[in-house]
This record gives sequence, structure tokens and C-alpha cells, in this order.
Amino acid sequence: MKILLLEDEPKMTRALLDALRRRDVLADHVRTIADADAMICTGTYDALVLDRRLPDGEGLDFVAALRQRRHPVPILILTALGSVDHRVDGLDCGADDYLAKPFALEELLARLRALRRRGPLVSDRNLDFGNLTIDPRSNEICIAGSVIEFSRREYLVLEALLRRPNRIVTRPNLIDAVYALEDEIESNALDAHISRIRKKLVLAGAAVEIRAVRNLGYLIRSRVQTAIAS
Repeated sequence: MKILLLEDEPKMTRALLDALRRRDVLADHVRTIADADAMICTGTYDALVLDRRLPDGEGLDFVAALRQRRHPVPILILTALGSVDHRVDGLDCGADDYLAKPFALEELLARLRALRRRGPLVSDRNLDFGNLTIDPRSNEICIAGSVIEFSRREYLVLEALLRRPNRIVTRPNLIDAVYALEDEIESNALDAHISRIRKKLVLAGAAVEIRAVRNLGYLIRSRVQTAIAS
């Protein structure tokens, strides 16, 4: 899951980003509506989480503007304004969910999972290709019926590829799926992840392989197709 967090209070921001990172949720962070609008236009997110009182305006106005533009991103408002009238206003202006501060982290995560299931961008159904299966609900990867251990970032790379089998996924798109903006990324990090994934696929007897496409990115394809083509 990858979210965009629009929050200007430093203490709340640090606590949220740390908690989300520990739960394997990628989060890009911005402080202003203007920055959030730019990020939403260029990035792909499973959800937008935003406060209402922001340095450059009211969060609900931004929500209404996104819905006027028919932007499909699921939206959760996270704010201290928690009366019934406030919640009704938030939902009526186009938000999908509304959570008042203070809140329990587990409830926030559950609500984000619910938004992801309802959202248009990602499905929670198993991803099956050859004898490889990814379960997005449990984050388990099975090869020929056996669970194989992958690191968090290896899992994210493999999931991004498996959502577009037999199609090239560009390097920028893979990096966007695996890293948040604040992460420090070494120049060869993605290639190192791919190398380790390939070794695990071979050792586990996977019927798929990852192919590099020069100057573009990577794709995942069936080994049977490779044999026929050769």
C-alpha cells in the first residue's frame, strides 16, 4: 500500500510516518495543498490521508476540487474536527472516510485497508502467474504451493511486476512502487533487488522469469514462453 499524507504538524507527521513504515505502508508526505495537488497529478496512490486545517487552505476544499475533477483516489480525512457535523461535511464533500484525532493506529490501518479494497487502483485478489502466487492480504508469495521468503522491498518489486505480466514496467514506476520520497535510494538498489529475486525464483523452481529490457525496465514472463521463442 502506498499513500500520500497531507499533514503540516511536525510531531504528528513524524509519529504517523514512523508507524506506517513499521507496518510496511509506503507514505509520501507533503505539508500544503499545492504540493499535494502536484503529487496527486503525477503519482499513483492507494489513498490520500489529509488534515483539514492546512497552511494554504481548508482540506475539504481540496477534496471537493479533486472530486470535481473526477479524481478517483480514495480519501480519508484525519483531523481534530470530529463532531457529527464535521464528519457529515467531510463525507458530503467527497471524502470516503473520516477519522477524528486522537485515533488508534490499528483503526487507521484498518480503514486504509478498507479504502484499498474499495478503491479503483488495486485489487486484493491473489495474483497468479504460472506457478507463482502473491496474496496481497497476507503479503505471502507461494511458488509451486510453497511459501517463499522475500524481503519487503523484494516483495514490492515482484508485486509491481506481477500486476502487469508480460508487459514492461519502467524503472521509474518500479522505484515509485518500492520507495517513498524520503527514502535514500542507491543507484543500483533496484538492480540488486531484481538479482536476489531472480535467484530465489530459480531455486524455488518458479515457472516464470524476470527479463531486463535495455534502457526501459523489467518484465515478468513465463519460462515456457521463453523456451518456445528460442
